[in-house]
Amino acid sequence: MRNPNPDASHEDHKVKDPKIKGYKVNSQLKANPPSHNHPQRKQAGGRPLENIASNILPRAAKYPASRAISERLSGVFWGWWVVAAGMGLQMLVAGLMMQAYGAYIPLLQESFGWSKTTLSTIFSVQRLQSGIVAPFQGWLLERFGTKRVVGVGVIIFASGFWGLSTVNSLNGFVVMFLWLGLGATFTGFLSVTTTVVNWFERRRASALSLVSVGMSIGGLLVPTIAWLLTTQGWRFTARFSSLAILIIGLPISRLMRSRPEAYGMQPDGDPVQDGVTREPSGVSASVALRSRSFWFISIGHASAVSVVSAVSVHTVSHLSEGLGYSLPRAASVVALMTSMSLVGQLLGGYLGDTFNKRVIATSAMVAHASAILLLAYAANFVWVLGFAILHGLAWGMRGPLMGALRADYFGRRSFGKIMGYSIPVVTMGMMGGPIVAGYFADVTGSYETGFTALAGVALIGSLFFVFAGRPLVANQ
Repeated sequence: MRNPNPDASHEDHKVKDPKIKGYKVNSQLKANPPSHNHPQRKQAGGRPLENIASNILPRAAKYPASRAISERLSGVFWGWWVVAAGMGLQMLVAGLMMQAYGAYIPLLQESFGWSKTTLSTIFSVQRLQSGIVAPFQGWLLERFGTKRVVGVGVIIFASGFWGLSTVNSLNGFVVMFLWLGLGATFTGFLSVTTTVVNWFERRRASALSLVSVGMSIGGLLVPTIAWLLTTQGWRFTARFSSLAILIIGLPISRLMRSRPEAYGMQPDGDPVQDGVTREPSGVSASVALRSRSFWFISIGHASAVSVVSAVSVHTVSHLSEGLGYSLPRAASVVALMTSMSLVGQLLGGYLGDTFNKRVIATSAMVAHASAILLLAYAANFVWVLGFAILHGLAWGMRGPLMGALRADYFGRRSFGKIMGYSIPVVTMGMMGGPIVAGYFADVTGSYETGFTALAGVALIGSLFFVFAGRPLVANQ
């Protein structure tokens, strides 16, 4: 039987109490949650729990997959299952596309003769596409729910990689890369971040940090992808990626749920008081857009990802062509960088829940600038190791705080839309970084000038975090 998306309508899962601002959860159902393994299991009074559920949770009573969410699987708060699923989705996007793209560049140049600027521009255009789609994606998440949006994204993502393996022209490559990029957009950052923000408040930074670990795990896959590219070719690797996305992505996408209140739960797994869940707090997207803090955080975030995206696209090329490293050795540097990012994410989650997030973000921006300068002027392998460690730590500590800081300032009521409106600004940095680095590399034959310019961008960006104080609207 077809299982409709329970996230699409919260009203199917709760009863509105006209006297209380919130949602009243049936205490009898909560005390005796139905089991889809025994649909006619009865209480002591003899009334089938299926009938109770049908009065309060009609979809949950009818469809086992929806009914199961009202229970804590193996005693674990469902929000942590959302985090685990988000981690897996981030791993696929980062490991197969975002961080692996740089390893494809030398082979694509060899096969088709395309320049670094051309390949960097294609990557940047896909980032622009992601930014343009983001506001619409935020609306989709609120209208149809995370599970449905991510499920469609996984299918597009996988089909795009398969189509990529068949291209023989630049136009074909652009079309298929933009198609798979659309799938990655629906599957990854905005969908995952919005959902995790809705499930956590007190432990928000920690939860987002754990989700970001998926990106680091994805980075650790780069040596494997580089090995496949070297031994099997880029077409086989693209087909392999397509199958991996379907086999892993589709099952874990089913774990995603939009808000805990829709299932009689509270953020962080807090107990429901008197059978009533409180409504999500926060301001509307229009109010957030009128605040200075929204724009300062967005610009600071954009300057950060200009460095991150340039490093993701060009590090392997710089190490292999500029410094003479083999492709596997260059990929191992990326693996070290992402390993340190993992350490930074775990540390940043704790620090973000304990200390001032703006201070941590500002410090990370200075570290980004220092790291890319080490990479640009690396005199020996020790400098390269210093870059990998410093950039990885800064990336890991700063990344999860971007969503947590916005949620602290503007709440979670309209977080998806607010984040969606912020992403186009962030995307300008993400697409600009690789273009700047690639352009100067083609013109000067070296990445030094481009990387130095991006270090300056990171330092300027740190100032925007310094002045991005908590807005007055945060208290409304």
